[in-house]
Amino acid sequence: MPSEPVKALPAATGKLSSVHSLHYKLVLALYRVFAIAALYLVLIGIVAYAFIMGFYAVNSSWAAPVILSASDEKSLDFREKLVTSQQTIEDLKVDTNKLNSGIAEMTKHRAALLELEPKLQAAIVREKNHNLAAGPELETLDQQKLSDNVKTQKVLAQLNQVESDINKDLAAGLITKGDAAAQISELNQTHGNYTDSKIAEVLLTDSILDKTTTGTGSLDVLVKQAELRSEVAQLDIAIAVAQKQMTEEARQIDRLRQAIVTAKQSPYYLNASGGQTLYFAFVPYDNQANAVPGAAIYDCYLNMVLCRRVGTVKQIYPAEEDAMHPIFKTQIRGFLIQMNLDHSDSAKSKTVFLGRKPMLL
Repeated sequence: MPSEPVKALPAATGKLSSVHSLHYKLVLALYRVFAIAALYLVLIGIVAYAFIMGFYAVNSSWAAPVILSASDEKSLDFREKLVTSQQTIEDLKVDTNKLNSGIAEMTKHRAALLELEPKLQAAIVREKNHNLAAGPELETLDQQKLSDNVKTQKVLAQLNQVESDINKDLAAGLITKGDAAAQISELNQTHGNYTDSKIAEVLLTDSILDKTTTGTGSLDVLVKQAELRSEVAQLDIAIAVAQKQMTEEARQIDRLRQAIVTAKQSPYYLNASGGQTLYFAFVPYDNQANAVPGAAIYDCYLNMVLCRRVGTVKQIYPAEEDAMHPIFKTQIRGFLIQMNLDHSDSAKSKTVFLGRKPMLL
């Protein structure tokens, strides 16, 4: 009995060794397969990466969809500038209305002053002509008045003797006191008339001076005339300045309106103010030949194969934009286009193609 296991041991050992050898060969084969597969996958990845890099280096029809939001910094900046421009236009309109009202009032005042100036000039001429005629007459009357006063003075000298005789007659009792008082009263009245005549002669001298020379009254009139002309000139200057300011403000309003019209064509304004969803894409300058209104837009799987038409180019925005290259991750310059998309999911793709499919697929 003990000798039987000793005889079976070599066969069992050989069988176990065979199983181990088979397992080893299987593992080695699998390792080789995985190694080769991994190597090919790496090579395929390298080739695919190089192909993608080369494809986007030479392709001139790709564009990168851009998602713009109403809360984007540029959209908000556009809205703020537009609101500021519109407020400036309203302020300029209010100021223009004020200037217009001021010009109307100054024009009315100027017309009134111009109507007054001929009347004042006519009055000056009329007064001057009157003075030229009245002055010599007054001088003649003044000479006559002086002559009359000299005669009156001689009569008064005789009246003094009469008054002395009256007093003597009264003292002698030849006349009554009442008669003496009446006669003396007449003599005093004659003296008063003489005094009044001298005063009148002095006043007549003053009148002659006014009529024959340029007095303060005439100067006052001339000053008023100068002031009137000066005020008219100042009104002319103020009206001219106001009209020039109105013209400049009207030009500024036109410039602001044109700027607003231009700004409203910006994608940032359309996106911030529009109620509907709008789709845009960034096009580098190297690809601008394919960016034309109406051109077909294609969206592709793996960014280049199995493409389908998803929409058309609606509008071109020539303003320059900066963006990051979707593949190379470098800064590039270009512009934005607006897209009409039948499939909104294409707006989330990394790239789309304009005009034609990038490959036959």
